[in-house]
Amino acid sequence: MTYWKDGDFWVFGYGSLMWKTGFDYLERRVAILNGYQRAFRLTSVRYRGTEEQPGLVVGLDWAPEASCIGLAFRVCASEADDVRAYLSERELVTRSYFEICTPVTLLCDGPSQGETVDAICYVLDRTHEQYAGQLSTQEQAERICRACGPMGPNIEYFENTIAHLAAMGIEDPALLDLAEKVRTHR
Repeated sequence: MTYWKDGDFWVFGYGSLMWKTGFDYLERRVAILNGYQRAFRLTSVRYRGTEEQPGLVVGLDWAPEASCIGLAFRVCASEADDVRAYLSERELVTRSYFEICTPVTLLCDGPSQGETVDAICYVLDRTHEQYAGQLSTQEQAERICRACGPMGPNIEYFENTIAHLAAMGIEDPALLDLAEKVRTHR
């Protein structure tokens, strides 16, 4: 496994990082992360909700039998400091995520299909006050439909996430189930 290959490193994106990356990279590959799932389990009170009407955004949650398909980005060594600072500001602003380095498997679009590399990932802190893993799918749908924050309605973020995953050909059965609950709740 490689984490720092000639100074380059990998970052795994599972949500908006896939389509709104915000940094330059050398290579972008479809990848799978085992032991985690993409889930709307992070309370948002700064972007897609408020303290009075909290929203939900997507995070990586530990699930030993699950896996998450996303994108892995290889970042050039010369950009390391800037990219790490950007990611820290973007992903660790409320300290509701842990930054970990863990293996992901590159799936296609390159000479090293099936290669395992270590990548930086941001996973939910289940002890953080913003963790919302206790909500049922119905409660998630209700929260997503009613919340609105400084960055706009939570439903807009949810629909954008679903649309981008579909456009990339990434199927996520749990999110499709949640999307059905959101549709019936509206």
